[in-house]
Amino acid sequence: MKNPLKHFPLLLVVLGPGLVVMLADTDAGSLITAAQSGAVIGYRMLLLQLILIPILFIAQELTVRLGIVTQQGHGELIKSHFGRWWAWLSVSTLLISCAGAIVTEFSGVAGVGHLFGVPTWLSMVVVILFLLFMAITGSYHSVERCAILIGLFEVVFIVVACLAHPHYHEAWKTMWSIPWLNGQYWYLAAATVGAVIMPWMIFYQQSAVVDKKLQLKHLKAARIDTAVGAIITQIIMASMVIITAATIGKENPGAPLNTVEQISSTLVPFLGTTVGEGLFALGMLGASLVAAIVVSLTAAWGLGEVMGYKRSLEHGPREAPAFYGVYALILILGGALVTSGVINLISLTVAIEVMNAILLPIVLGFLYLLALKALPEPYRLKGNYAVFIGIVLGITALFGLVAGIWSSI
Repeated sequence: MKNPLKHFPLLLVVLGPGLVVMLADTDAGSLITAAQSGAVIGYRMLLLQLILIPILFIAQELTVRLGIVTQQGHGELIKSHFGRWWAWLSVSTLLISCAGAIVTEFSGVAGVGHLFGVPTWLSMVVVILFLLFMAITGSYHSVERCAILIGLFEVVFIVVACLAHPHYHEAWKTMWSIPWLNGQYWYLAAATVGAVIMPWMIFYQQSAVVDKKLQLKHLKAARIDTAVGAIITQIIMASMVIITAATIGKENPGAPLNTVEQISSTLVPFLGTTVGEGLFALGMLGASLVAAIVVSLTAAWGLGEVMGYKRSLEHGPREAPAFYGVYALILILGGALVTSGVINLISLTVAIEVMNAILLPIVLGFLYLLALKALPEPYRLKGNYAVFIGIVLGITALFGLVAGIWSSI
């Protein structure tokens, strides 16, 4: 009889990149998008959240496979197999996505600061200094551990979803009721897809498994790490839909959210003002900070893969000045834009997720082609499975593109 715990020590060694990227996937932008859909259309987005679990795993499993087998980052692989121009196209979509994402992460931090009377500029200064200090003074492993610890605060949203006592029969019935001709539904559906499958996730996890020096013997455990992360992140997303659908969606159905503080208010009836705001702050800060770490690192990694500069957390700032310079620049620009106060952060956040959905054909297209072309025979996509994966990724990319463009017109 096989010992089910035989591979557990290996899993502990490998655990990290998948869990980190999935916790980052449930970032401030994703949580705000999920909250907006729950407030505006109730439980109807739950079905899509569940459907996205296997799709998310499929995309990130290919990313893990490419990273471990080739020991190259995503941009680096595109450059070597398709040429510099295509690599720049792919990295351009990455930088656009990262720029949008860092604004949403910092908007989450600013919203939490407002709950406790902290001005936006001070929140930005503190969080930027913290993230710079963490990256400059740590190795990949220390940054990963810090990211997981921070990200686990997001579990609070699962607890609150249970305390909200949703009507499960109503939720089950409503989630199958799709308003086919409702443009607002499709706009939020596109935002949901863009909030779950994002360009920077693919770049990050592939670079992370390389930076962590995972080998072929770690592939199976890395897949488990990714699968567990995919399930956790979507449970958290579904929990946020349930929380706002059971509260704001009932009290004022169809009314959109305008501030992060409104989302916090949904916790107060169940936990009280002090505990509710405190737990919301921990959850949203965890979501925002872990994603800010991932997004800024991804931008620095991805650009380095195309430009060729040193790009590892194992190198110090003197050895890799360009890497740390890009990392810092992304943080500072994001903080400056949020501090300017010229934008509606909720509306901008949802719009950024829609933009991510529109970019999916480029992102998933390159991912699929690399899985067909860049991998050696034992690990390459082939046969019926390759056809199945192509159909799944193709439908996802097409849905994101069409729903995003159609609902935005």
